[in-house]
Amino acid sequence: MATFSAKNIRTKLTSPIRTSGARTLTHELGVGFAPELETELFLMAATYLATEGSFYESATERETRFVDLVHRATKSNPDFVRRLAPYLRNELKIRSAAVMLAAEYVAAGGEGGRSVVNSVLQRGDEPAEMLGYWHSRHGRQLKMAVKRGIADGAVRLYTERSALRYDGVGRGIRMADVIELTHPKPRDAKQSALFKWLLDHRHHNDAIADPAMLPKLAAAAAQKTVAVEDRRELLRKDGAAGLAKAGTSWERLAGWLPGGMDAEAWEAAIPSMGVMALIRNLRNFDEQGIGQRAIAAVFDKITDPDEVARSRIFPYQVWAAYKHAPSDTWKRALGFTLDHSATNVPALDRTLVVIDTSGSMQATVSRKSTMTRVEIAAVMAAITARRGVDNEIVIFGQRNRRLRTKRGASTLGIVDRVVSSVGSVGHATYGHTAIRDHFDPRLHDRVVLFTDDQMTDAGSVDLSYVPTIYTVDLAGYRPRSLPSGQTGRYTLAGFSDATFTLMQTLEAGRNADWPF
Repeated sequence: MATFSAKNIRTKLTSPIRTSGARTLTHELGVGFAPELETELFLMAATYLATEGSFYESATERETRFVDLVHRATKSNPDFVRRLAPYLRNELKIRSAAVMLAAEYVAAGGEGGRSVVNSVLQRGDEPAEMLGYWHSRHGRQLKMAVKRGIADGAVRLYTERSALRYDGVGRGIRMADVIELTHPKPRDAKQSALFKWLLDHRHHNDAIADPAMLPKLAAAAAQKTVAVEDRRELLRKDGAAGLAKAGTSWERLAGWLPGGMDAEAWEAAIPSMGVMALIRNLRNFDEQGIGQRAIAAVFDKITDPDEVARSRIFPYQVWAAYKHAPSDTWKRALGFTLDHSATNVPALDRTLVVIDTSGSMQATVSRKSTMTRVEIAAVMAAITARRGVDNEIVIFGQRNRRLRTKRGASTLGIVDRVVSSVGSVGHATYGHTAIRDHFDPRLHDRVVLFTDDQMTDAGSVDLSYVPTIYTVDLAGYRPRSLPSGQTGRYTLAGFSDATFTLMQTLEAGRNADWPF
């Protein structure tokens, strides 16, 4: 990753994430700036976890605002929404919000809705998720664009492997329901046989898979018939090859084997496991005592750049695995995983990295997660700080302080240091004061601020002497604490390394447009 020279930055560069001239108040009653419509939608979409509330907005309030933004933007700038949908799903890796955005684009009358719906369906269970969202929000009658877009997605995504993984009997909407309601046209005889099997399996639970057409489903069915007392012996005999033949995931294997997963079972499953599944099971591997060859295979896969890229893993998910990693071996490996998951973060020297550890940032990102927004901020900030040289880290709440880290500290070690310091500076939101207290033009060329951007001190602190401030928004609230779009004030948003795409363009001395 090349290092950008701060001397090439022009302070009058423009970016597309802009505020209007209208003044408002932040949720902490500081002076705020109203975002333009496209900006508000982008910032919210990039940080929106569907059905989840946040510190300042309930789940219902957030959903209502999100849907309203999609409809308004579709009326005034449909091309923007049409281009945003696949970027949100494929680059920013946001799933449910992308499904909602595509569905509401169609509901608002956007043209080309079929391709928009199809573009956000990237996993075998997502045609059903799109169908479920539409039913819950707009009733049983499908608009033709939704119907055809879902059908396109089903043809592209429905395979034996996805059927084995995503068509469990406990799901509210099954693959067969999608087929019956959207009438996808199978692409070949093999998929035609799959569709027939899915329908039979849904309604009669006596589907028989033709081994010639559906070998994985046939092998999986045969696997189910093996007597419980013979299953471990079959695993020893067939090993990983037998699991691959039947498309058996580790989750299915755990339910099929008597007594669950032991070292032998994990060693058979590991070759077919992806990066995400591997890093979530590191403790299980150690507790069951997998062998050195299996340990090496896990290490190789989770530190392979191509494998990490294919996994679409968020940097903060690597941190979650690191927190629970049972040994230094895995922690060392996860350091490489994190670096590979953040390849788009530019290398910036002489940067003041500022992290919001206020009370609102300590809320979890969802009801099912223990991950807090401050942890996400810490991960992204640590990556930014480590990419260049002569960078400093400051945390703030009611007060602020510089964090001193050991020379050569790993990115994950820096995250650990930040997270362990949460609460040490109080819980209010005096971020602009922190910038004022620590920015030194002799030492720093820019500020990168990780925050939910609801400052108490907005409007009361003079920051005019700071040439460039990048605000990385991790919550998507409407009020902005700084103007954005030009004169060295730029806003980014999201949880993935794609967040930094605009920054790379600006640091290269070019005006930035939407990255989609």
